Amino acid sequence: MSDNGDPEKKGGVWDLDKQLDQPMDEEAKTVRNVCGDQTYCSVGTVLQLAFQSLGVVYGDLGTSPLYVFKNIFPAGIDAPEDLLGALSVIIYSLTLIVLVKYVLIVCRANDNGQGGTFALYSLLCRHAKIKTVPNQDQSDEELTTFSRSTFGEKSFSECTKRWLEGHAVMRNILLILVLVGSCAVIGDGILTPAISVLSAVGGINAGRSQISNDVVVLVSVGILVLLFIVQQFGPEKVGWLFAPVVLLWFLVIGGIGIFNIWKYDTSVLKAFSPMYVYVYFKKGGITGWASLGGIVLCINGTETLFADVSHFPVLSIQIAFTVVVFPCLLLAYSGQAAYLMKNRDHVIDAFHYSIPEHIYWPVFAVATAAAIVASQAIITATFSLVKQALALGCFPRVKVVYTSRNRHQIYIPEINWILMILCILITVRFRNQAEIGNAAGTAVVIVMLVTTFLMMLVMILVWRCHWTLVLIFSVLTFVVEGTYLSAVLPKVNQGGWVPLVLTLAFFVVMYGWHYGTEIRYDIEMHSKVSMAWLLGLGPSLGLVRVPGIGLVYSEIANGVPRIFSHFITNLPAIHSVVVFVCVKYLPVCTVPEEERFLVKRIGPENFHMFRCVVRYGYKDDHNRDDEFEKKLFDNLFTFVRLESLMEGSPGSDVSSILNQDTMWNNHSSSIPYSNADLSIASVDSIEPDDSPVHIGQSLAYSSVPPSKQLVELDGIEFLNRCRDAGVVHILGNTVVHARGGSNFFRKVAIDYLYAFLRKICRGNSVLFNVPHESLLSVGQIFYV
Repeated sequence: MSDNGDPEKKGGVWDLDKQLDQPMDEEAKTVRNVCGDQTYCSVGTVLQLAFQSLGVVYGDLGTSPLYVFKNIFPAGIDAPEDLLGALSVIIYSLTLIVLVKYVLIVCRANDNGQGGTFALYSLLCRHAKIKTVPNQDQSDEELTTFSRSTFGEKSFSECTKRWLEGHAVMRNILLILVLVGSCAVIGDGILTPAISVLSAVGGINAGRSQISNDVVVLVSVGILVLLFIVQQFGPEKVGWLFAPVVLLWFLVIGGIGIFNIWKYDTSVLKAFSPMYVYVYFKKGGITGWASLGGIVLCINGTETLFADVSHFPVLSIQIAFTVVVFPCLLLAYSGQAAYLMKNRDHVIDAFHYSIPEHIYWPVFAVATAAAIVASQAIITATFSLVKQALALGCFPRVKVVYTSRNRHQIYIPEINWILMILCILITVRFRNQAEIGNAAGTAVVIVMLVTTFLMMLVMILVWRCHWTLVLIFSVLTFVVEGTYLSAVLPKVNQGGWVPLVLTLAFFVVMYGWHYGTEIRYDIEMHSKVSMAWLLGLGPSLGLVRVPGIGLVYSEIANGVPRIFSHFITNLPAIHSVVVFVCVKYLPVCTVPEEERFLVKRIGPENFHMFRCVVRYGYKDDHNRDDEFEKKLFDNLFTFVRLESLMEGSPGSDVSSILNQDTMWNNHSSSIPYSNADLSIASVDSIEPDDSPVHIGQSLAYSSVPPSKQLVELDGIEFLNRCRDAGVVHILGNTVVHARGGSNFFRKVAIDYLYAFLRKICRGNSVLFNVPHESLLSVGQIFYV
């Protein structure tokens, strides 16, 4: 508050949520306490969520005992010492990579509860200006979810930040790494269902039945087809079964492991000594090093663990792993090793052979069910990743369907059918676990390396760790994961080429789309019309102003888009009210509903032109705003009302103004009003680049004279009449072509790849839920 009683303005935005300071309702508190801040979670709630996390987070990691030993020793076991060494490497891989790196460190790097490669990238984009499409401004940085750190001028974090921001090449390399890691996760979403289901069903031949491999493949394909078909209905109705199934699975494999250790060979427990890791590589040499390509499968599912962290608090995930998952996996692998000590010729299917005879078929059924749950987990993680990429402009527009009442579960039809077709082709093509295992191992290592690199930047820019800690973490993880990478690359010709081809294919699509999106945004920014030109046209804009409201959609949040000048140049009339609508996604997980809309006036009042900036996070979805147009007009009408009220003299605070406004609104049902807390921006200045900025604490104004209420009534009635006359959605259809002298890469990327992707993807009119009869498309061609 200034000394004269006037509000201190920083660009003219009033955040009514902060002014009114309304208490949070109990349901919102419960959700926030459970999912956002573990400090307020009761012990019972944490344990309940830990139990539920088993079915969502750990299904993929938990089914790895089905196929690990077969891929470690494809040619058989030469000596018992080799078995002990391999088991020791498995134990310390689970300990160092899964427990220490992912569960204890990486999971804590979540973006307000969101995990995955794009969540880390979004977190970095908020702390440094490294986003290649710079569509955020100062007002966006004041969102309650836009948390960021500040650095000292000479700190290591600040130097790293300036280095990244000052080199466009490094920003592009970072984006490429993020896309490569994301594409590898999608590839894992194709390979994991194939190897999990095929391994589970293949156990039917483990000495109990004599069924041909063709039948096993056919049954596996049938299960996979059914799994992908039911995705459209969502897992909500059967999701409650996931956690009990996976918990039963872990208890079963842990119990069988204890039984086999006791029955066959307790000496396998010596593998917990790290000395056997050294002996294994010293004795095995090249063979021991090559076996790492199979050992890496024991950590298959770690990236799914991080991608699905958004469903549960980190504490619950950590408890579930340390109490249930980690000990049961260690017992399962130790039990299989103990069995193989006496039955080395059964390494071809160690898990199923090691099951006691009298419980074989029940365990077989549980294994198949666990494999299906694991496949469901990676498919869900793939959907979430694609949605995040879509929001950040790195994936073509696809249909996103919410399959649960709370809108936590999503389904993407196009991605689902692509995954199904590729998964079936891989299952039928390879027909065995070995080559699919080599492929899955390559995908796992690629994702781990990308995550490690991003975690280095998170530790520097977000956590502000000392450079020595960053160095220790980087060296240790790169040594371990680099060794794994060196072991899986020689297996490219044995199935390892599959994830490379899948990653390359999806990378071309994602980077090509982002490249075209970046070019279109640059075109809009550099071709926008000056405000002086618009003001020079006068209130009528040099045209006939016809009744109605025109919503002009654009990707820029300030200035006048080129599409509008193109429109009024070629048509003799324009609507009485024009609203420039900018729908943009920010590098935050979500934007609170009360902070989503920013409304400003463009030019003098008699121009009847406004700007509405609608902000979403990558977790939000514009498609779920079924009443988007109504919400937009509610905010517009509220802005006009408050604008008229605040043009009076100071004297009363915002809450008293709203109380008077609400009482007046009750006597005038024709005036729409949103009771939600809104962020309202003041009149836009002549300079188009002025951005609205939130200001804090209470504002004081005088009582509203009747004459001012009459002026407000006229403004509101004018908007109402224009709205009743009709609303037209004006969308630009910008076509980009490469210039004649462009290089080969640019021509292919713009004229063929991006043009093809735009042709087959969903249009903006579908994305914005625009009625076809209210749509007006304005085309323009740019050569770049």
